[in-house]
Amino acid sequence: MRVVKLNEESKNNLLNDLLKRSPNHYDKYADTVNGILRAVKQEGDKALFELTEKFDHAQINADNVKVTEEEIQEAYDRLENPELVEVIRKSLKNIKDFHEKQKQYSWFDTKTDGSMLGQKVTALSRVGVYVPGGKAAYPSSVLMNVIPAKVAGVEEIVMVTPPGKDGRVNPNTLVAAKEAGIDVIYKVGGAQAIAALAYGTQSIPKVDKIVGPGNIYVALAKKAVFGYVSIDSVAGPSEILVIADEKANPRYVAADLLSQAEHDELASAILVTTSQKLAAEVSEWIDLFVSKLKRTEILQKSLENYGYILVADTMEDVIDIANEIASEHLEILTENPFDIMTKIKNAGAIFLGEYSSEPLGDYFAGPNHVLPTNGTAKFFSPLSVDDFIKKSSIISYSREALEPWKDDIQKFAKAEGLTAHANSIRVRFEKKDDILE
Repeated sequence: MRVVKLNEESKNNLLNDLLKRSPNHYDKYADTVNGILRAVKQEGDKALFELTEKFDHAQINADNVKVTEEEIQEAYDRLENPELVEVIRKSLKNIKDFHEKQKQYSWFDTKTDGSMLGQKVTALSRVGVYVPGGKAAYPSSVLMNVIPAKVAGVEEIVMVTPPGKDGRVNPNTLVAAKEAGIDVIYKVGGAQAIAALAYGTQSIPKVDKIVGPGNIYVALAKKAVFGYVSIDSVAGPSEILVIADEKANPRYVAADLLSQAEHDELASAILVTTSQKLAAEVSEWIDLFVSKLKRTEILQKSLENYGYILVADTMEDVIDIANEIASEHLEILTENPFDIMTKIKNAGAIFLGEYSSEPLGDYFAGPNHVLPTNGTAKFFSPLSVDDFIKKSSIISYSREALEPWKDDIQKFAKAEGLTAHANSIRVRFEKKDDILE
């Protein structure tokens, strides 16, 4: 793994490299995605099933597109490791407990003058959850996307996921969905599934919001349908940044960097440290681990393209580059990680100390693992209960409450040239036969 001295030139080179991973740079796929979206919007089920056969090689139709309860029960028997059910239930509890603390409630504030202001919190009616299939089937993502929606009180949660060639869905996915309390599951994937959720077809209802990870076609499809529906985000490849000092365990650091590099060839794994000794030791451990772990080819390409060990002069420089990168996952393995944490402004999730490795957050701790990527942690937050609610402002004034402010409101309206606005206030305090001024 390359070891680079952190300076202005290396910082700019790194940031430019990372930007290349953004879905915003994948315009060459846009025409294909737009064609898929257009076909499903115009032809509904017909296009949806034809595209499913084309891309997933599965014979899906109106009779079998919905996963049955029998198929879900069969999935429990198909699990390679039956103990996974109990693990899912433990993880689910932690995720639910964490997200329960995010709940917001309606509130109202009344005053003696007869005015009342407030905020009404309402859960979304129908949400679509996209879940990848095949080798990229992650039951943990099912939990992370479904549980906050359930906690928020969403009326109906619809899941879509691509089937295998045999027309069946990955059993891990089905079991996780059942345990999380999903309402209905459809056997469709890819950009065509996003189109079905956004526009609705004869078999699949239109939703209000689409959440969940997917490949570049899914990401671009979500971006394209934003406006017809809401979306969580346009997620890019996974990434991790580790801040470490000379006291960090190089074996732990190397293992944690590789935990993200194995996702795909575009994943980014970066260590920033003030210790040249640690940098060299981490590089050695990475070489050793890569030679023994699975997914060797993916690990090698990921590290070759987007793997860096940056050696900085000061911890202030380390913190500056961390805030500039705004990583999806940020681990702090220093003598006093809490002190460093207070200076971090931009990160999706922050892991403190040598026993808080990133996979703890992926699977079990409770905070959501759907996180902002590609620097968007500068202005986006992790998926939460807030993503599944909407807020309405409540305003109620009596005549007595409005009267002291009637002239001010009219002056404001007239200053903007909106005389009908002003008149709407004026008529409430004038006689019916008065003429507009």
